[in-house]
Amino acid sequence: MHLLIAAAGSGRRMGADRNKLLLPLAGRPLLSWTLEAALKAKSIDWIGIVGQPGDREEIMGLIYSDFKTVKWVNGGSTRQESVQLGLASLPSGAEHVLIHDGARCLVEASLFDQCSAAVLGGDAVIAATPVTDTIKRVDEERVIKETPAREELWAAQTPQGFSVAELIHGHDQAKTLGWSVTDDASLYERLGWPVKVLDAGPGNIKVTTPFDLKVAEAVLSLRDKG
Repeated sequence: MHLLIAAAGSGRRMGADRNKLLLPLAGRPLLSWTLEAALKAKSIDWIGIVGQPGDREEIMGLIYSDFKTVKWVNGGSTRQESVQLGLASLPSGAEHVLIHDGARCLVEASLFDQCSAAVLGGDAVIAATPVTDTIKRVDEERVIKETPAREELWAAQTPQGFSVAELIHGHDQAKTLGWSVTDDASLYERLGWPVKVLDAGPGNIKVTTPFDLKVAEAVLSLRDKG
């Protein structure tokens, strides 16, 4: 299975002056936790790290294993463009791909393997978690218009897995028609193609703010004690 890791994060919402993925988390750069899980995953044999050129040396220096192919890919100005560039970098003949946000650093190797199994079984799939809050849809004045049924709502995460040919087609359509999406599953939705959700559990959070960093540290501490 081929894996693309989106690693072009900024430190804006973290209040940092550099890529948040290089900030320390439990004594190591945040991205190193993501990479460790990817390198341990039994189903992953090729990894493409999509980032900004200025971070290349530091990020590639985090690779500790030579048992898998790890390739650097210069990213674009948006996540969508970066994924397109990552897809273009895949080896000839690649049929399936997982996309993962580097900031989801608590991902476990087993989740990569579960997503890989679903994709190899013929499904497009995303890791997700059921929404536990009551969600309100509001208008521009922040007046509540609707309360969607909670049992139908899932919070989308990564990894997300797809057929390479289909995902490339989706990105080509997005470029032609001017679609702007925040995740790759949205392309499938617009094309009317099915995507299944795989329950990732509560720990697969995305580190975006200083508070998230504290939460991630606490989760890692609990894992060590477990």
